Amino acid sequence: MTFSPPASAQLDPLNSPYPIPWNWILAVLAEKPSATPQFCYYRSPSLISPDGAYAAYSRIQFQRAEPFVLSRVASILFVEHLSSGRLHTITPAAPFADNPFVADAMVDQPGTIAISIPVGWSENGDQLLVREFESLFGSSLASDFAVIWDRSSNRAYTVAPTQVCYSNAVLLGWSQRYPSQALFRAGNLGDDPWLLYAVDRHGHTTQATNDRPLVFGKVDSHAWVGPQS
Repeated sequence: MTFSPPASAQLDPLNSPYPIPWNWILAVLAEKPSATPQFCYYRSPSLISPDGAYAAYSRIQFQRAEPFVLSRVASILFVEHLSSGRLHTITPAAPFADNPFVADAMVDQPGTIAISIPVGWSENGDQLLVREFESLFGSSLASDFAVIWDRSSNRAYTVAPTQVCYSNAVLLGWSQRYPSQALFRAGNLGDDPWLLYAVDRHGHTTQATNDRPLVFGKVDSHAWVGPQS
C-alpha cells in the first residue's frame, strides 16, 4: 500500500485508535513464500460488554499469493454469549466483506483487505460498534465503515458518511453528541483539517463539530490472542 503508517508500536494504515494487525500482515509479507503457509490466521482481543454478558472478537484470515498484490485478507466477527457459549456471526454489508470460512469465498476478490475489529459497546451493552477497514494491496484506497450490531434484533447495519466528499474515513467510536450514532473523521489525502461526522444506522450523516468519541466495554487479551497456526 502507498500509505505511510505512523511510527508507533501498533501500525495502522489510517492511524486509527483501533488498529488492525498491520504489523502481522507486514511480517507475513516479509517472510519467504516457501516458509509461509498459504493461509495464516490472527485472533483479535475480546471486547467484553459492560454487563459482562457478551464478548466480541474477530478471526482474520490472510491468504498469501504471489505477487503480493493478489493476496487477500478477510475476517469473520463473532459475538459470544459467555454464559451459554452461543455464537453470533456478523458479516458487514461492505464492498469487500464476506465470510472467509465459506469454500471459495476468498477466490473471487484477490488483492482485497477487509478486516473487522470490535471498537466499543454502547453504555448499556445493547449495541456493538465494529470497525470495518477495507483496502486494496498496492493502492492508496483505504477507508473505514462502521458496523452497528443490535443485540435485541441480532441485526447489523453497515454505514459510512454519505453526501460528503472524502477519500478516507476513520471510525473513532460512538458520538457523544448523537447517541447511538457512529463518529467518523473524514477528508481527502493532503487536506487539513479533516471534519467530524456522526452517522446513524441508516447512513444519515451530520457534521459533528466539537464532538468526541465514546466507547464502553473492557478489552480482554487471553493467551490465544494474536497469530495462530
